[in-house]
Amino acid sequence: MSQEITISVIKADIGGMVGHSGIHTDLVAMARQHLEEAQRRGVIVDYYVTWCGDDLQLIMTHRHGTDSPIVHGLAWETFERCTVKAKEMKLYGAGQDLIADAFSGNVRGMGPGVAEMSFIERPSEPIIILMADKTSAGAWNLPLFRMFADPFNTAGLVISPALHEGFRFEVHDVKGHKRIFFNCPEEMYDLLVFIGAPGRYMIKAVYTKKGEIAAVSSTERLSLIAGHYVGKDDPVCIVRAQGIFPAVGEILEPFTMPHIVEGWMRGSHYGPLMPVPLQYAKCTRFDGPPRVVALGFQLADGRLVGPRDMFDDPAFDEARRLCNVIADHFRRHGPFEPHRLPMEEMEYTTLPEVAERLAGRWEPLPEPHPAITGGDGSAVEAD
Repeated sequence: MSQEITISVIKADIGGMVGHSGIHTDLVAMARQHLEEAQRRGVIVDYYVTWCGDDLQLIMTHRHGTDSPIVHGLAWETFERCTVKAKEMKLYGAGQDLIADAFSGNVRGMGPGVAEMSFIERPSEPIIILMADKTSAGAWNLPLFRMFADPFNTAGLVISPALHEGFRFEVHDVKGHKRIFFNCPEEMYDLLVFIGAPGRYMIKAVYTKKGEIAAVSSTERLSLIAGHYVGKDDPVCIVRAQGIFPAVGEILEPFTMPHIVEGWMRGSHYGPLMPVPLQYAKCTRFDGPPRVVALGFQLADGRLVGPRDMFDDPAFDEARRLCNVIADHFRRHGPFEPHRLPMEEMEYTTLPEVAERLAGRWEPLPEPHPAITGGDGSAVEAD
């Protein structure tokens, strides 16, 4: 068995209560019971089951490494069992993230979102689990950049010898199915060329210059997997804190500025990402605004000590107030951009079905009338 501990966060929308606003407590209880059985059998070291919006979140520690068929199979079986219950209760969109018909060794590409990393535990190992609802996988680009490359956010990049060398970013082109690595600060401008377009280029992971994993995110885009719109990606992210990594406060600080993300109603609108405690991770206003929850844990020989609800703090009240102001302004735009996504992004929503019905009604523009000329051939203005 490996000395490394692996932490896996695997999530899926397997049924909303009511609509897409939240999740039924019975599903959370079922998932906990299933993971408890797996823990007793020694399959996993520890677990924590939670939710964000209408997504069921499975946080697991184990010794099987990343992409383990054992752990991914456990998550898939948990989601399938909960889906049966969701269908009995006629919850909305029951099983919508389970795109594949059967498990094939790994949940990647099958619908659920996955973030996982393996490492040898430090004497003290604080980690932050970020979970978002009603937004896309690129929502972590700006926060991760600020955590690991922005000295105005992370003081340690300037004053801490452990962080001063900077970090290495792994960026995925999710449409081109390829990746690239950037070293910061020396390649910061090159990095920003791509991650400023979070619909296509997404930060998958961050490493120290010596190769130690610092953060990892889910980059699965459901519409690209399924070939049609089945809901937003609702990504997750794991960030290690303190020591050779940013401090907990530096990891949370980017969320004091509600940056604009895609998602919200029907996955078709831009809106502010609101940092909330778990009790407010329910999306009701226009099925939003998009929410982010941060749970903090200490690892102790693979055991999850916690969690602490990191955004359950009045220090984030101003960010939430600003989110509501921004949400008001965006909502006043109704179906107009920049509230609605641009047309090229709407191709991954349900809009193409409407456009297809209207395709036959488009007709060529009429030819321009020929110019009226005088006897000398000069143009004459018509009355």
